[in-house]
Amino acid sequence: MKKSIKAVSNKFTALCQRVSAAFVAPSEKQGRAVMFILGVALIGASLSIDALAQTKYNDEKIANATNAVLLYLEGSFGALVMAAAGIGAIMSASFGQYKAALSLMIVAVGAFILRSFMSTFFNDENIMP
Repeated sequence: MKKSIKAVSNKFTALCQRVSAAFVAPSEKQGRAVMFILGVALIGASLSIDALAQTKYNDEKIANATNAVLLYLEGSFGALVMAAAGIGAIMSASFGQYKAALSLMIVAVGAFILRSFMSTFFNDENIMP
């Protein structure tokens, strides 16, 4: 009886040590296995019937939130973003960071043309101009 208890105790200790080592310093094989299981679980959860979107939603709330953001970007906050991005683009170009300067110029111009850009690619009939 003592031998069987000792054998079970040793096997349980070895199992706990392996699990602890997997959490503290996982090998590449263990990491891949965990990521695979996590991916399958996410796909399975997203395909379940409960994950379907509602058929009726309040489009007015989304339109009001979008309109508020666009009003800020087209108003004084958009002017502040454009001025800061323009100054940042000039400074980046003077230091030789031309990729950053180009990105900042896109941000500066995008602050004012965002509404027309959205109306080109998305349905904006509920968003007030």
